[in-house]
Amino acid sequence: MPIGAIGGNAERNRSHNQKVVLEYVRANEPAGRAEIAKSCGLSTQAVSNITAALEEQGLLMAVGHKTGVRGKPAAQYRFNPNGAYAIGVELRPDALVTTVMNLSGEIIYKQREPLKDAKPDAALRSIVAAVATAKTEVKLKDDGLLGVGIVMPGPFGVTALTSAGEAVLPEWDDIEPHSFFENALDCPVLIENDATAAAVSERIAGVAKGLDDFCFVYFGAGIGLGVVAQGHAQRGAYGNSGEIGHIITQANGNLCACGNHGCLETYASRYAARQHMKQFGIDLVTGADFANLIHEQDPNFQNWIVEAGTHLSQVIGTLENLYDPQTIIFGGALPHSVIDALIDQIKLPVGSVSNRPDREIDRIVRGFSGRETAAIGGAAMVIHQTITPKV
Repeated sequence: MPIGAIGGNAERNRSHNQKVVLEYVRANEPAGRAEIAKSCGLSTQAVSNITAALEEQGLLMAVGHKTGVRGKPAAQYRFNPNGAYAIGVELRPDALVTTVMNLSGEIIYKQREPLKDAKPDAALRSIVAAVATAKTEVKLKDDGLLGVGIVMPGPFGVTALTSAGEAVLPEWDDIEPHSFFENALDCPVLIENDATAAAVSERIAGVAKGLDDFCFVYFGAGIGLGVVAQGHAQRGAYGNSGEIGHIITQANGNLCACGNHGCLETYASRYAARQHMKQFGIDLVTGADFANLIHEQDPNFQNWIVEAGTHLSQVIGTLENLYDPQTIIFGGALPHSVIDALIDQIKLPVGSVSNRPDREIDRIVRGFSGRETAAIGGAAMVIHQTITPKV
């Protein structure tokens, strides 16, 4: 059980106490009420009320009685992974990815569809339809829906990077996304940056499982960064932490839509790859288009891989010395074969705090969850809020 996950008997702590009990049973099932009360610092009566409520909600299951002990056999409880679910939706400028996750973190549905219009009203209609389709496909009831985690590229709010190029969503400057989506979906909604959600996804069920300090370089239309430090996602003052696409990696370099010259995004993003290949009459639309160029060893695409790797190498050294991560993960909306090719081109700097002999994981690794990783992270964050008590 996590350190600090101790309940309180005050009425105002009811929600917290339910999370404490749910998390304890999940980690120690089957568990009886007396055991739960002792371990969680709650009264037996409080636990009796909480387990009854959680059983009614479908989050716990009574599984008979413990035998072989003196006195009246005690009822035992197990975690019910299918008692509730969360939906994750990633809104990209050109695509919509939807996932459904049960309480144990199992993905029971996923769907990707092209998006012709990412402006607010059109995107909202697409998301409402995608959520309805997901619920129908997996035959899930409304009362089991914990919420929808909607993942979007930054920046949030009006900044100097707002509307800077094709990597951002158009006409979202004056939209407050939380209430915008919550009113339409009529359920709890969580809004998160795509790179941060991807990092959370990898920590829950990917290559970062068991890691407390790592960076996730997310390839969407542009490039974002998710940072987990001491087990917590870092967001910044306005939720815009991690806009590494606008780190300058080439003095007097390519003109970026943000007004700077030499931004990483103009060299090493999916958008940059598309622009590069258009010179040779090739339009990269789908992930399969990217993967085919790797398979065919297209020389022009190989040149882009080499250039992108050069610019990413500079950023890797910066991230390592800034954050001292256990590892840096590459992932997102590029196929595994392209991610692997980029990693192979990285020249890891010698002068880095991450260059140490006692490493337990490579300095750079590819993410596990693939192109759905941010949408998976959106659902996972809703689950996390439901079953994990805050210290």
